[in-house]
Amino acid sequence: METAPEPAKEIEKKVIEILQTCFDPEIPVNIYELGLVYKVDVDAAGAVTIQMTLTSPACPVAGSLPPEVEAKIRAIPGVSQARVDVVWDPPWTPEKMTEAAKLTLGML
Repeated sequence: METAPEPAKEIEKKVIEILQTCFDPEIPVNIYELGLVYKVDVDAAGAVTIQMTLTSPACPVAGSLPPEVEAKIRAIPGVSQARVDVVWDPPWTPEKMTEAAKLTLGML
């Protein structure tokens, strides 16, 4: 993976912090720790692209969570544009969760 220029690295760090404030209302763990975010890409112009998935295609927040994430990212200083792409491959599984998420959910 190519090393991002310094401003892009700072934006990426802020994006991850924002992602940790986004929750599926049915699960008390943020989407980043749940492993729903597959990729964060920030280019030199400050354009942010997120590749994320949902726990299932029938997820009740499928219509609201991606736009919420996009809006929160767009509000970060230095972000010129934001796009969230919902992908289904690879499918999400509980193995994608961080250890902290598994602890919170009593899975460890």
